[in-house]
Amino acid sequence: MTTSPPIRHTQPLTADELMQLWQQLQQPTALLELVVFGGCLLLAWFMVRVWAGRQVPHGSVWFGHRIYDGVLFPLLALVLALIARRVLLDDIPLAVFRLVLPILVSLAIIRLTVKVLRAAFPDSGAVQVIERTVSWLAWAGSVLWITGILPLVQEELGAITLNIGASKVSVRSLIEGTLSAVLVLILSLSVSSAIESRLLRGASDNLSLRKIAANVIRVLLIAIGLIMALSAAGVDLTALSVLGGAIGVGLGFGLQKLASNYVSGFVILAERSLRIGDLVKVDNFEGRITDINTRYTVLRASTGREAIVPNELLITQRVENASMANHKLQLTTVVQVAYGTDIEWLRPMLIKAVAAVPRVVDDSGVYLTAFPSDGLELTISFWVADPESGQMNVRSDVNMAVLKCLNELGVDIPFAQQVLHLPPAATDALTAVAGAMGGTVGGAVASTAGGDVSSPTP
Repeated sequence: MTTSPPIRHTQPLTADELMQLWQQLQQPTALLELVVFGGCLLLAWFMVRVWAGRQVPHGSVWFGHRIYDGVLFPLLALVLALIARRVLLDDIPLAVFRLVLPILVSLAIIRLTVKVLRAAFPDSGAVQVIERTVSWLAWAGSVLWITGILPLVQEELGAITLNIGASKVSVRSLIEGTLSAVLVLILSLSVSSAIESRLLRGASDNLSLRKIAANVIRVLLIAIGLIMALSAAGVDLTALSVLGGAIGVGLGFGLQKLASNYVSGFVILAERSLRIGDLVKVDNFEGRITDINTRYTVLRASTGREAIVPNELLITQRVENASMANHKLQLTTVVQVAYGTDIEWLRPMLIKAVAAVPRVVDDSGVYLTAFPSDGLELTISFWVADPESGQMNVRSDVNMAVLKCLNELGVDIPFAQQVLHLPPAATDALTAVAGAMGGTVGGAVASTAGGDVSSPTP
């Protein structure tokens, strides 16, 4: 079997070389390559399927939704195709593998970028722009590689140098360093997200320590990755000492608040004074802690509103933690009864009615707290064991139970009243009008004794 001379990879393809590649694609060996490549795809799909099991993780970066739309499938297919190419390289001229290998590389890069960015920033509108940009760059690189123009472009970019301080850096190094930094950032986000989900999965205790471990791992991975990217770009790492000094000065002055919030976040997680799930009150905002980040803490109120509180505020100001030592919370409600009511007789009735409310735990209390002008003020205190289920609903249930108890016992709940002092002439006129209308004027009860008119104020 006659074989054509190999096509050069360091220069752009000429018209004769393109014709030669077309002829190789029409040879019977191309069909063998297609069969081998199809076998690589089937084997890669089978391996991913077995690895994922019957239950494919929802939204997984590596497995995707349908096995073949994840990152692992094109990576395994690429590895198997490289192995097959090495096996067939000495026996037949390769044409199909020269086309499919760059396509698999581009597909793996696109899948990795898209999946990681969507997982790390699910609500960001800039993710779609980045996805399209990466897709165009990956497919353009594949075309340049297939046609053999990419090495020539690399040589030309390597010849263009820029003076940065005392060192010279080529445009090719800058582009490769930028691509390396992006790739390292994506890989760091992917690995850190996988580690964080594994650490926090099903965790009920030591949640703060797991969270701080996940944050430290993410920072270390990103820092190591950026150092590797700078080294790949040809930047002298000894210059980082000057950069580190500048960053230290910046943290001491311009970034003082940011550094304070950052350190405060680690202090909160380390000393466990505040934990995810605690019910706290900060600056007149009460809510449950849903997340503790390195810079801020998220509080979610029972109304659905969320507050982003800087960590420094949680360290320097007073924070009321209702569930640090005990999850039970004491609530109160106020009711007035008419003067002359037997409080000693009424108290056990109210305590029994409040204790019958489902969410109320422990002993309730009824206290005489004030003597306002309209009636006796009673403060009812009670405890709930699940404040995360809401406070307004249980307080409403207690108020309904108190109202029902007072109605059944015939105890009056007083309301405010006003007394108007009218001159005799106005009193006579009002009496005449009241007599003509049946004794009432607009719901007011007229009393001509002493010229007073008493009217209830609702």
